[in-house]
Amino acid sequence: MSDWIDVIDENALANGENIVVDVDGTDVAIFKIDGQFYAIEDVCTHDGAEIASGRLEGDEIICPRHGARFCVKTGAVKSPPAYENIDCFPVRIENGRVQVRDNRWD
Repeated sequence: MSDWIDVIDENALANGENIVVDVDGTDVAIFKIDGQFYAIEDVCTHDGAEIASGRLEGDEIICPRHGARFCVKTGAVKSPPAYENIDCFPVRIENGRVQVRDNRWD
């Protein structure tokens, strides 16, 4: 089983902000929405470009290149040109730190 990795202080982001961190060699975008943290791989499944610099609308991130939309909470694709979901990672708060775990190969 993969380990939990400290990524940021729980007060580091304001609501609606995100940051990209390295989790075991994978770029992961951490989002704070309505006081909750969510983590998805920082990649658009349409063309492999990064996604974190896109515009956030509610709980959806819009790819800055071609406009595909994804749910930040689940990684689910919401509109083309993407048709595959983005990998989503478990998040927890431990001792004031946001932690993420890459459980894709557990």
